[in-house]
Amino acid sequence: MGEETKNKKSLLEMASQMVSEKEAPAKKNASPDAKKTAVKSNAESKSTATVKKAAPSEKSASTATKKEALAKAPSKKESSTKAGGTTASSAKTAASSSTAKAKTASAEKTAPSAEKKPAAPEKAKISENKSSSQDTPSKTVSDASDYNEDSILHLEGLEHIRLRPGMYIGSLGDGSNENDGIYILLKEGIDNAVDEFSQGFGDRVDIEIKDGRVKIRDYGRGIPLGKLEDCVSNVNTGAKYNNSVFKQAIGMNGVGIKATNALSSYFRAASIRNGKMAVVEFKRGNKISASTGDAKPGVKNGTYLEFVPDTELFGKYNFNMEMVEKRIWNYAYLNPGLKLILNGQEYLSENGLSDLLKHELGEGGKTLYEPFSYKSQSLEFVMTHTPSLDKVVYSFVNGQSTEDGGTHVTAFLDGVTKGVNDFFKKEYDQKDITSGLLVALKIGLDNPMFTSQTKNKLGNVEIRLPIIKEVQVAVDDWLRHHPEIANAMEEKIIRNQKARDEINSVTAKTIRDAEKSVSLKIHKLKDCRYHLQDGKKGENSMIFITEGDSATGSMVGCRDVETQAIFSLRGKPENMYGRKKTALFENEELKNLTLSLGVQKEIEGLRYNKIIIATDANNDGFHIRNLVMTYLLLYFEELILTGHVFILETPLFRVRNKTKTVYCYSEQSRDKAMKALGKGAEITRFKGLGEISPHEFGQFIHPRKEGESEDVGIHLTPVTIQTLQNVPKVLEFYMGKNTPERREFIVHHLAAEIDA
Repeated sequence: MGEETKNKKSLLEMASQMVSEKEAPAKKNASPDAKKTAVKSNAESKSTATVKKAAPSEKSASTATKKEALAKAPSKKESSTKAGGTTASSAKTAASSSTAKAKTASAEKTAPSAEKKPAAPEKAKISENKSSSQDTPSKTVSDASDYNEDSILHLEGLEHIRLRPGMYIGSLGDGSNENDGIYILLKEGIDNAVDEFSQGFGDRVDIEIKDGRVKIRDYGRGIPLGKLEDCVSNVNTGAKYNNSVFKQAIGMNGVGIKATNALSSYFRAASIRNGKMAVVEFKRGNKISASTGDAKPGVKNGTYLEFVPDTELFGKYNFNMEMVEKRIWNYAYLNPGLKLILNGQEYLSENGLSDLLKHELGEGGKTLYEPFSYKSQSLEFVMTHTPSLDKVVYSFVNGQSTEDGGTHVTAFLDGVTKGVNDFFKKEYDQKDITSGLLVALKIGLDNPMFTSQTKNKLGNVEIRLPIIKEVQVAVDDWLRHHPEIANAMEEKIIRNQKARDEINSVTAKTIRDAEKSVSLKIHKLKDCRYHLQDGKKGENSMIFITEGDSATGSMVGCRDVETQAIFSLRGKPENMYGRKKTALFENEELKNLTLSLGVQKEIEGLRYNKIIIATDANNDGFHIRNLVMTYLLLYFEELILTGHVFILETPLFRVRNKTKTVYCYSEQSRDKAMKALGKGAEITRFKGLGEISPHEFGQFIHPRKEGESEDVGIHLTPVTIQTLQNVPKVLEFYMGKNTPERREFIVHHLAAEIDA
């Protein structure tokens, strides 16, 4: 943008933006093949969240007294005010940041105007972390030395959801990451509509998203009119507890829609049943109106939801329509025959999971044999092999995408392995059987147990043996009836086996030689005391990959030697695109990095829980970041898929006066800090990590302590891959040898992002 302080976009991030609304808006097309995929680091997206006073509550005087206790929390307000003007990040948000923000908002609610006793607290500006490495407990409402009866609070209605939103939606965020909270709110509303279809009621869902306002209309049974208010506001009320009414529903207990209500600045629900209608409206979880009456003639039964996510909690947000469309297509694939209308565009799948695999393969995608489709009462899957060595499993439970897998995925793979070995009377290794496997898997459970409220991973252990047995029998029977497919599969398994043996035989000697050539203390590695292999003590282990001695020097003096290691690069590492893995050990620097990580033989040897890329916020820094991510994607893709890779975010500015210091992660937060601190404020621009003193740097690589301002503490952005199918194309374009084509693209798309 010509301005020195403009955040630069990384090349790999630009790959994502090629197919996003920012760089190349996707055409509105119902075909799923029109959708692109990319690598996202979301390293530079930021927004600012400012907590304002909530509207006066209609609660009783006793409730007002309890809220007065919140408003009088001494150090909470002070520390939050000190954080004024700082930045809310767009990536996964630390629970500590979310809870502090919601808690302050709760504290600022005043008693009814008739009371006029509690003084309205000052507006506090709260910064939202990126993805903090640890959840830190919120500051208590009173000092530890003043813990008494007044410290015990009773929260009315939905206040506890606003106080602890991370428990219900995982993170806040501004919509730049597909796991940000606004998409969870959207999901909860659509889930209820899809549950109606799954129970046999209604075959259409209308969805509209415009200017941050969401409207969802289903044509199911409609919520019983007399219970509408309870169903959207009382966390202990819902039909999802009744398995005779809702079997294998996505929502387990109906809490999600209450969270949507609590975290929205405006929420409206309406139900139509047999010509009658009930409507209820809320503002930040507090009811503002309710009515019942006759519906208009001819209006079909069903439920209508409308909500606006609260900017006091989420900051400035935007719905990324590509991410929304991906979710809508998943609903269509998992519910063949259900028509979903998003902003006037129809999404419909006739073949379900088969359509999902066809879409993920993309045009020209090859399979080694016709996919095997299987469906029973509670288990459904479609599987095939591709020429690739990568295993890809799209898994779902009751229509919920389980991106992190779970017991159903491991049980399925075990079942496939047993079925294949039973048929061939062999003992093939599971890695050889599943390399290149492409699967869409769906199971139904009456009582699924997920590892978190966001439901990304299944934890039910009792389903393992039944799934293994059913898949084993199904695969064995399928191969017996299709001998030509059995031959193609065995050829693939043998090729996988030979490829793995070849890689192992070639790299084994190389690795041994590399390990011998490295001294006991790897050059440029400042190791920590505990690692992943040390159990609980190593759970928080992390390694920072930095550039140059300057940045390393700032970190060495303030790191935690127990769990924080540092690997210093000399400068820009070699671009390894198109090179075989054996070449990795011919490069001294990357060889040392590989040995430092402990992944030279297999991913299971990883020594650190978090791999954190820490580079300067400039063009050279982003180029180094891209080269490191290319190295990881090419050789250790699983590290990214399993969530071990992060980007360290450090402040771009320091704004201070004689009494206050505020660290800012964007120009927007810098300007707010300047306004808050007055004309005499001094601004420092951090162009590189080495410019931050060790004393200051310690604030940005350690978890935020209780009571600290929220502009400090480690800010991490997870590196994620939305899907795998386009990663090779992205790497080839940005890291390959097509220099003229790439140069022309950069000139036309990145010119505004490069300083003169």
